[in-house]
Amino acid sequence: MNKPSSLLKGILPITRAAALRDALAGISLASMDIPQVLGYARIAGMPTVTGLYTALLPIAAFALVGASRHLVVAADSATATIFSSRVATMAPMGSPEYVMLASMVALLTAAMLLCARIFRLGFLADFLSRTVLVGFLAGVGVQVAIAMLGDMFGMTVPYPSSRSLSQFYYVVTHATHAHAPTLSLTALIVVVILAAKRFVPRVPVPLVMVIGSIAASKIFDFGAHGITLLGPVAGGLPPLRFPDVTWQQALDLLPPAASCFVMIIAQSAAASRVFAQKYRESVDTNADILGLAAANAAAAFSGTFVVNGSPTQTAMADRAGTRSQVGQLAFAAVVIVVLLFLSGYLQYLPHCVLAGVVFTIALGLINVPQLREIRAESPGEFNLALITAAAVVMIGVEQGILLAVALSLMRHVRHSYRPHTMMLAPSAPSGRWQFAPVKPGTITAPGLIVYRFGADLFYANDHFFTEEVAQLADNAPGGLRFFIVDAGAITDLDYSAARTVSDLFENLRTRDIAVLFGRVNRYLRADMDRHGMTAIVGASNIFTTLHEALAAAGVESKGRDPGTL
Repeated sequence: MNKPSSLLKGILPITRAAALRDALAGISLASMDIPQVLGYARIAGMPTVTGLYTALLPIAAFALVGASRHLVVAADSATATIFSSRVATMAPMGSPEYVMLASMVALLTAAMLLCARIFRLGFLADFLSRTVLVGFLAGVGVQVAIAMLGDMFGMTVPYPSSRSLSQFYYVVTHATHAHAPTLSLTALIVVVILAAKRFVPRVPVPLVMVIGSIAASKIFDFGAHGITLLGPVAGGLPPLRFPDVTWQQALDLLPPAASCFVMIIAQSAAASRVFAQKYRESVDTNADILGLAAANAAAAFSGTFVVNGSPTQTAMADRAGTRSQVGQLAFAAVVIVVLLFLSGYLQYLPHCVLAGVVFTIALGLINVPQLREIRAESPGEFNLALITAAAVVMIGVEQGILLAVALSLMRHVRHSYRPHTMMLAPSAPSGRWQFAPVKPGTITAPGLIVYRFGADLFYANDHFFTEEVAQLADNAPGGLRFFIVDAGAITDLDYSAARTVSDLFENLRTRDIAVLFGRVNRYLRADMDRHGMTAIVGASNIFTTLHEALAAAGVESKGRDPGTL
C-alpha cells in the first residue's frame, strides 16, 4: 500500500480488491440515492436534473480533495431548505435567474469554507450542540413535509415554502378539493416506501417506485388523467459557467450562504467523525472543509446548488459497503450514464411521486427515538430542541439555524456562568470528608472551609464566586481562620475576575481569614502572577495539591488519600 497523498486521503491507501468492492458498492449506493437527489432538487426549487448534477462534479471534487473516506457530499435537504427560503423571494423557483442565484449561494458558501480552511476554523463544528442540531433537523423535516403536501394532494398552494403554517392551513382547509388519482398514487408510494424502510431497508424501494411510476405513466398516460408530470428534462452533462448575478444580489445572498456554511460545518463534521470512529480512522476536519469548499465551487460552476456532507447519505453508503471515496466516484459514474442516456424518461415522472419520496425523506429527519432519549436524560436540552424546531417551522430555516447556534452558545455560557460548586464537609456518621453541595453554615473542620469552584473564573461568574465565598465566610460557626480554594477546575482567570476576587480576598484578610489555593495548575498560576493575585494571596499560600494546602492550614486530611488531594 502507498502512503496517502495530501489530495487523495479519502481514497489512498487502497488495494485493487478493495477498489473493486467499493466500486460495486457505489453502484448500489446510486440505486438508493438517485431518487433522493432528485427529491432534494424539488426541495430546493431547482430543475430536477440539477439534483443529478450535485452527484457529479461536486461529489468527485470532494473525493479527490477531502480527507474523509466515508462522507458523501451531494444535495442535502437541510441546506436546500435554507437557501431556497431566501432565493424564492428573489426569483421564481426553477427559473434561469433562480438557478443562477442558487449557484451563487454555492459559490459564496465555497468562499466561506475556504476562509475557514485557511484560518483552520474546523473547531467551529463544536459550537453547534447535538441537541439543537436534532431539533433543527426535526424542524426542517416538518417544514419540508408540509411543503410537499400540495403536490401530494394535487393542488397548487399559493404560499412559498417559507410560510409553512400558511401552507398547512391551506391544504387542510382545501383537502376536499384534492385530486383523487394524484392522492391515491401518492399514498401508495409513501406507504410502500415507509414499509420497506422498516422491513427491507437495504432494498432500493424508492428507485423501484420511481422507475415503476415512470413506466406506468408512459403506458397509461397519467398526464391525460390530470396527474401532473415533470415534463421534458434536459439531458447531457452540466454546462460550466460562472454564476452571473449583480453585486447587490450577491450581498443579499450572504445570509443564506452563511447559514448553509454553519450547517455544512456542523453536519459534515458530525458525520465524518461518527464513521471515522467506527472504523478507528483519524479525522482531519480542516482537510474535509477544503474538500467541501471544492465541492461547492464545483456545484456553483456546474449550474447546481449547495452541497453538504449528508449524515443520511453517508449512512446509506456505509450500509451499501463503501469504505473509501472510490464508492462515491462510482456513484458519479452512474449519474453520468443517467444524464447521457436515461434523462429523457424523467419527463414521465409524476410530481406526486417525487413529492412522496421527499415526504418520506422529511419524516426521516424527525429523529423521534433520539428526541425521546434527550427528554429522558435532560428535559432542559429537550426544551431547547423543541424551541429550535418550532423556530424553523414558524419563523424560517435561516433564522432557525442562527437560533440553533445561539442556543448552543448560551447553553455553554450558562454552565460557565453558574457552574457546579462544592465544599469538603464531614459526612455522618464516620466524619470522613466528602464533597457536598455548598451550604452556608457548614464547615470542613473547626476554623476551616475547603471550597471548590467548577469552572474558569471570568467576568460573568466572578460575582457568583465572591457572593458564595462571602456567604460561607460570614456564616461559618466558631470563627473562620483558613479558607482554601480548590482550584482543580480553574484553568483561566481574566482581568475582571482577578480584580473582583482580589477585593474579596483583601476583605477576608482584614478579618484575619487566610486564603489558600490548592491544586493550582501552571495556567492558573501564570494568570495569578500576571494579574497581581499572587502578591495578594501570597506565593507561600499557593499549592499544586490540596493536601499541601491542608497541611499549611495545620489540618490533616481525614479518610483521604493524600495523593488524590
